[in-house]
Amino acid sequence: MSTTTQAGASVAPAAGPDRIPRPSQGWYRVPGTDIKLRRVTTILSQGFPKPQLVFWAANLTAQDAFATLPRLVHASLRPAEKEAAYDWLRKGHIRKKDERAEIGGAVHDVIEAHVLGQPIPESFLSDDEIAPFVENFLRFVQEWEIEFEASEMVVGNLTDGWAGTLDYLFRSAPIARLLKVPPTTLFVGDTKTGGELDEKGVYPEAGAQMSAYRRAEVCWLRDGTQVPMPKVHTVGIVLHLRPEGYRPMPLKCGDDVYEAFLHVQQVAEFQRVLAKSVVGEALTLPTTSEERAA
Repeated sequence: MSTTTQAGASVAPAAGPDRIPRPSQGWYRVPGTDIKLRRVTTILSQGFPKPQLVFWAANLTAQDAFATLPRLVHASLRPAEKEAAYDWLRKGHIRKKDERAEIGGAVHDVIEAHVLGQPIPESFLSDDEIAPFVENFLRFVQEWEIEFEASEMVVGNLTDGWAGTLDYLFRSAPIARLLKVPPTTLFVGDTKTGGELDEKGVYPEAGAQMSAYRRAEVCWLRDGTQVPMPKVHTVGIVLHLRPEGYRPMPLKCGDDVYEAFLHVQQVAEFQRVLAKSVVGEALTLPTTSEERAA
C-alpha cells in the first residue's frame, strides 16, 4: 500500500513503531519523508476564539487574591516581596492548567491501559485525586457497554496538512440505540476532565477536533503500519469525566463542522505566518526642501 500526497509524491507505508509520527513544536513529521503536518490541537489553540478562558483566568485571579488577601497586602508594603507576589498572582491560571494537565494525563494513561488490557497502575488506584476518575471511567465502560477499537492513535490528513492523536474509537450498543444507528457503528471519542458536571466543561471546539479526526485519510497502528482511517459516525462522544461522576456528551463532527475546522486552520496559519508582516512601521512625513536647506 502507498499513499499519495497533495503534491503527488508517493509515501511508503510505515513499518515499526518508530515510524509513527510524533508531535513536536506544533507539528507531526512523517518519519522517512519530508512531510510535516500541523498538529490539530495547535490549529485549534491558535485559530479558535476562546473568550471563556479570559473570564476563567480573571475569576481565578480574583479567587486567589481574596484567598490570600492578608499576604498580598503585606507584600504590597515591601518592594522586595511585591514583585514576587504579583508574579504569583498573575500566573494562577498557569498553575491551574498544569494541575488539570497532570490529572488529564493520568486519566488518559488509565484509559489506554484499559483498552490494551493492561492492569491499571496501582499508583492511580491509591491516589485520592485520581481514583475517583478511574472509578467513574470504569462505570462508563460498564454501563454503556463500551467496546474499544483503538486508543491514542495518530491520524492524519495529508491533503489538508494536519495530524493528531485521537483519544479512542469505540462501539456502544446503548449509544447507537439512542442515536438510532446500527449497533456496530464506530464512534470517535474524547475525554475532558475540566469544569463541573453541572457547569460548562465541554465546548464546541471539541466537535471541531473530532471532526478532523473523523476526516483523517490515514492512521498509524501500534506496530507503525499506516492504514486507511476507518469510517466513523458524524456524531462523536465526549466523556466528561469528573470525580463526582461522568456525562457522555454527543457532539456533531460531520462535514459541516469539518468545514469550520478548515476555516480555523486558515486563521491559525494567518497567525503563524502572515500576521507577523501585516503591520508595517509607522509613517513619517517626508522632509521638505526648506527643512533640508535649514
